[in-house]
Amino acid sequence: MSTFNEPKIDCHAHVLDPVRFPYGPDIEYKPAGQEIGTPAQFHQIMKTYGVDHALLVQPNSGYGGDNSCMLDTIARSGGHLKGIAIIPFNADLAALKKLKDQGILGAAFNPTFHGIDYYEHAGDLIARLAELDMFLQIQTEHHQLLRFVPWIEATSVRVLIDHCGRPTIAAGLNQPGFQALLRLARTRRVSVKLSGYAKFSLMPYPFEDTWPFVRAIVDAFTLDGCMWASDWPFLRAPQRQDYGPLVELVEMLFPDPTDRRALFYGTPRRLFGFADTLMDK
Repeated sequence: MSTFNEPKIDCHAHVLDPVRFPYGPDIEYKPAGQEIGTPAQFHQIMKTYGVDHALLVQPNSGYGGDNSCMLDTIARSGGHLKGIAIIPFNADLAALKKLKDQGILGAAFNPTFHGIDYYEHAGDLIARLAELDMFLQIQTEHHQLLRFVPWIEATSVRVLIDHCGRPTIAAGLNQPGFQALLRLARTRRVSVKLSGYAKFSLMPYPFEDTWPFVRAIVDAFTLDGCMWASDWPFLRAPQRQDYGPLVELVEMLFPDPTDRRALFYGTPRRLFGFADTLMDK
């Protein structure tokens, strides 16, 4: 079977449809041109590359905390899509339960966009996410993860780490932030998205300088704690990105079909509760 035809769950993609859902007037960055990724376009991507389900992530670009476009896309997906929303820190349990009923699995934190201090008062939201068995999804870079480790260790919250934690390549495997990420494997509540290589690699595709970090993550978390994601439609990409080569990269890194089955499908299906149904082709 071709890697393109192997069943997949894309664990990090965005939808942007400024015609149907206009961007917020106060949003600093408004994606345009090839950065726009409408629900219809993503549906075609899914059909082409064997993606049966996907976890959508609310983008800071374009929409910020207005989750309307993503929620509408999930509602129309027939159960093939779920999401991670941007949620106010003061959201109460009722608000979180409503989002959960709409297919939202957790809250996105992005210190690479907002900075660390923005999340100073996020502890109560993390505790409520834990109470409802929802996810805290974190995108950090360099050493930023260190600020969140005490919160993660002090609660029972389930955690998704975006894009391998975006380590600093030049600092090597022993850098404090990356070692903290590896230690979080002991909690058995933390999972890592093997994705976003262009965000921290110093090399062009296939981003070979990131491969030692990927191997270290898989060694620590095993494939039961790792998942694949595309980051489509590649907002603010430093160089051109395409979906197909990112699928092929998984075969380079994981030549064993059994490993790919776990990464592409088994682990995210278990974590996110997707039904074992195939998308109409």
